[in-house]
Order: sequence, then C-alpha cells, then structure tokens
Amino acid sequence: MTTSSLLLDAFLPYRLSFTTNLVSDAVASAYEEAFGLRIPEWRVVAVVAEHPDGVTQQAIGWTTRMDKVTVSRAAAALIDRDILIRGPNPADQRSHLLTLSTAGIALYQAIVPQALALEEQIFGSFTEAERTQLDAMLRRIDAIVLDGHMTASKA
Repeated sequence: MTTSSLLLDAFLPYRLSFTTNLVSDAVASAYEEAFGLRIPEWRVVAVVAEHPDGVTQQAIGWTTRMDKVTVSRAAAALIDRDILIRGPNPADQRSHLLTLSTAGIALYQAIVPQALALEEQIFGSFTEAERTQLDAMLRRIDAIVLDGHMTASKA
C-alpha cells in the first residue's frame, strides 16, 4: 500500500492562504496605524463606498466573504465612529442600508491613495501582464470554489 505525502509548503491551498495572510497582515497594520481601522472595517467602508445609494450588511458579507457577525461588528464600530449611517431599506423593512457619512467619505478618500500605494509596493515588481494573469487565475479559483466543483475523494 502506497501513501501520498504532502509537503505543506508545496501545497497550493496552503501557499495561497499563507500569502493571503502575509498581505492581509501588512495591510492591516498600515490601516490600523494610519486610520484606526481593522481589515473588516476597511472592507465594509470600501464596499459601502461602491454603493452610494446604500448597501445591506448581507450584501457586504456576500461581497467580502466575511461572516454576518464580523460584518455586524465592523458596521457597528463604524456607525459609532460616525463613519457610516444606518438608514431604512425601502425594499426590505427587515434590513437597513448603510451609507458613508461625510466623515466616512473623507476617510475613504484619504485611504484610497494609500491603499493603491500599498498595492503598488506589493505588486510593483510584477509586469502588467503578470498582474492580469494573477487576477485571472484568482478569479478562476473563485469560480471553481463558488460553483461547487470541488469534491473530496473517498479512498
């Protein structure tokens, strides 16, 4: 009977997770230091900024792949800081729409140049073609996982 061996450092799902954590940690400390934001809060701000007419917490969770509790805590912290405004959702009385306050818009406008600069620091040594290829590969991985084409083999 032969068994396959797995070298964690060569296992692509692990490498993807490892690299994601490295990038997230670098970005998190930059946002925390400069703006007092944790990564979930920044993600909420970014998604809300893309929806000037408002967006639900559920939609934020789906867009960012963050769980309901994480989105709820981030939104509550941002509302407490007067960065977000929670208003009624005319399409669904059971939910609310989040929009950026004036302070939230100013914060977002201050973060964007720094976010783009961080992206450039991390990916600046890649050619445009490599960046495009990496983005395409990541989107293919997303599609495979989201479409449910993964199965565990049974021995």
